[in-house]
Amino acid sequence: MAERSDRAPARWRRPLLRWLDGVEAGWAVPLLIACFVAVWTLYLAIAYAGGGLHPDTLEAWTLGRNFAFGYHKHPPLMGWIAASWTSVFPLSDWSLQLMAMVNAGFALVFVDCVARQFVSGHKRILVLLLLMLTPAYQFHAQRFNANAVLLALWPLATWCFLRAFETRSAVWAVAFGCSTALAMVGKYYSIFLVTSFAFAALAHPARRAYFTSASPWISVVAGLAVLSPHIDWLATTGASTFTYALNHANGNAVSSLGDVTNFLLGLMAAISVAAGLWVLIAGTRLKQFPADFAAMSPGLRLLFYGAIGTIVLPVLTSLAMGTDLPSLWALQGLFLFVVLIVCGARYPVERFYTVNVTVIVAGVALVAILVAAPIHAVYRNSHGYEEGRNLYAQAAGELTRQWRELTGEPLSAVSGDDSLAFATAFYSPDHPHYARPFEHQYDWGLPRQTTLDRGWAALCFRGQDYCGRWMEWVSARAGTFVRREFTVQASLWGPGLTRDVIVLMVPPRSKRDSSPESASQDFSASKRSLE
Repeated sequence: MAERSDRAPARWRRPLLRWLDGVEAGWAVPLLIACFVAVWTLYLAIAYAGGGLHPDTLEAWTLGRNFAFGYHKHPPLMGWIAASWTSVFPLSDWSLQLMAMVNAGFALVFVDCVARQFVSGHKRILVLLLLMLTPAYQFHAQRFNANAVLLALWPLATWCFLRAFETRSAVWAVAFGCSTALAMVGKYYSIFLVTSFAFAALAHPARRAYFTSASPWISVVAGLAVLSPHIDWLATTGASTFTYALNHANGNAVSSLGDVTNFLLGLMAAISVAAGLWVLIAGTRLKQFPADFAAMSPGLRLLFYGAIGTIVLPVLTSLAMGTDLPSLWALQGLFLFVVLIVCGARYPVERFYTVNVTVIVAGVALVAILVAAPIHAVYRNSHGYEEGRNLYAQAAGELTRQWRELTGEPLSAVSGDDSLAFATAFYSPDHPHYARPFEHQYDWGLPRQTTLDRGWAALCFRGQDYCGRWMEWVSARAGTFVRREFTVQASLWGPGLTRDVIVLMVPPRSKRDSSPESASQDFSASKRSLE
């Protein structure tokens, strides 16, 4: 059937076949990736209409507002990217949703750069299509955070490694060192990829030629040069990111074994649809797998060693140190296995199958946009999210209104529940700064006096007991303050759920000092009315 279809294709297949003809002409792959970014950005805009951005994305933007070579919880790259993006694009949901999907689009671009080292024509398209059927490039990508930035960085580093190993040129050696350093300032989990590269180079038959050249040492120097500002930050600030990371190392042998099992099962589930389609495409030719594996090209064998390392090394680390091991930490490496399977098949794959997979990918996208996204938006309007993200804009807007009514000035600083504080900084027209230093993010201490003097507000949802207790403690020590409550409601295509918000406001000292008697009366009245 496949051969007959390629000889005499149905009319509806002909435009897709002409598109596949454009792969080597250079326009088919960019068109596919551009459509992917546009379609899934539209999905996010519909599915999360009125839903607000994920707290991780808001945290990345909040970090990036204050440039630094490191932050308390995470390496700095996600903050740099968010800050760079919003210096050009507006502060809006669609803008950061587009940022997340552009990151996923670059991931697919770099995967294609890896794949075309081994195959040409429509097999390159097939690699991308199979990856588009994994959850990594849509649902994982939309939650832009330290994990999501690795979607693009891991294939970029892999491509540079392959070229540096093969050519041993200074340019590719520098590119390899810089890309791996960027992956490390994305998330320290990338050490597994870097170690896998070293293992792959040592296991490869051409290892002597590579290690006796200048290439690996140029890469090391370039990588350390890029990393040096962050290393200096770690040395001068007490390496708090490592402390935060080590908080995940609190398990035992039994819990680690369970985490490893879930890690492997999660990765298998994530790639199961792509694997199932490949089985249907290969059919009886799967019997050739042992022969294809034995005849694997040197470049693919290098990739194989690296791929195995990205799975084995985290598993061994988890078992040895008792660390958490969620499969979300490894979704960015799934492309390695798809490239290996598709590019390692020595038999030709008929374009019939690539067209079929294209139709499946397009069908999934259309169902997601036309059916799943509106249903998700309506459901969340009435049922909400645990973190309350479909009420972020309303809470930020009402707090800003009350603050301006009270002080006549823009709101400059906010804290409280982290998710609400990040959201208020983003959605408030005043864009106040997140006031709690990140090194004290979980201490729930008293705001600094300078912060209180400039004016400060905090907010929590009712029912967040930890936040409510902190507000009571701050109120007892803050002196003059205003404590209020209001109700916010989701309102997408009709009334939705409601939640109560508790706010604590400390006006600027200039407002308190300018008219102490009237101010004191106003604040006391507000305080009594809510006690």
